[in-house]
Amino acid sequence: MDIIKDFLSGTFKFIQDILGGIQKLLWPPQSYSWQTLIYLSVFSWLMSYWAAGFFVKNIIAFCGWLFLIAGTAWYTTDNPVVIPGTSMPVGALITGGLISLFAFGGEKNLLNPVSFVLWPTMSALITAIPEFFQGTGTTVNPQIPKPEARQKIIVLILSSMLVSCWLQVYFVVDNWAKQYPSILTDNLNNSVLVKKIALPEEPTIRKIPKNGITILDKLVPIIITQIDDQPWSKVERLLKNARTKDSQIAKLGRRVIETELAAYKERDLWRVEARVESINPKSPDVYRLSLLSIWSGPSSKKEGYYFKRSCQVEPVASASNIIGREDRRKAEIECESENSFFADSPPPQG
Repeated sequence: MDIIKDFLSGTFKFIQDILGGIQKLLWPPQSYSWQTLIYLSVFSWLMSYWAAGFFVKNIIAFCGWLFLIAGTAWYTTDNPVVIPGTSMPVGALITGGLISLFAFGGEKNLLNPVSFVLWPTMSALITAIPEFFQGTGTTVNPQIPKPEARQKIIVLILSSMLVSCWLQVYFVVDNWAKQYPSILTDNLNNSVLVKKIALPEEPTIRKIPKNGITILDKLVPIIITQIDDQPWSKVERLLKNARTKDSQIAKLGRRVIETELAAYKERDLWRVEARVESINPKSPDVYRLSLLSIWSGPSSKKEGYYFKRSCQVEPVASASNIIGREDRRKAEIECESENSFFADSPPPQG
């Protein structure tokens, strides 16, 4: 019985100590304390949620942010913990993060790249501010930091700015990867900023840019509708003008690029060109139409690369199609089912 009684009393005391610690943490010892500021911030955010009017709503939310930043700074200052190897308190890091979110966080996207980039620098500035003031309580006087403190301040701020710069580099490269996905399919072994993580046994095979394939896959059906079963005289004019930059095929290709690659900035680095040649000199009416989607952006090879899909275009052979001098023949087109990839310069215009 004594063992059970001791166990119950010990358990009760343990729970009582936990609840007492939570009460001490949450219950303000006096009205002027950091807990009061935190509660005021929560109250302000609740009021801003129910407030009517854009101006009033934002003013109350603004006060909530100020109360939260002040309360957090107060609490972390009373219980300072320094990051190992630095002179920066953990409290300054937390306060700097809150200030970055408050100053640069958007209403819809609070955790945006700007907040992350400026976080280390903001924390370093907050750490350095107390060195420019002296005094306690309500008496505070400005001062020039002592010589031994100046070196720490300069090293801390410059180191934090360096971290901010590297964070900015990360977000810039990440944005490039999202807006220019075709670059990531290239050989990046010589890149300083971008490295591909692969298992040792995995072969280093170049990936094929999907956007180049998408362009031709969407363009070919449009070209087929423009040629198949159309008057041969009209189709022949289209083929003869296909080599020019302002040809109908080039315009259709640009329209496909703008539509299918609307979510990527690399759409400006793709272009569509056509190559037309006669397959057999004895049959001048039989043409090979090659549609090319050409990458003009950065590449590990100076020649670049392109995709090609070839089609055979010819008039439907029938004597009844020609009446007098009027050519009533219709065009017929047959295209390859797959695209060909070439890591080289596109062939010259014929």
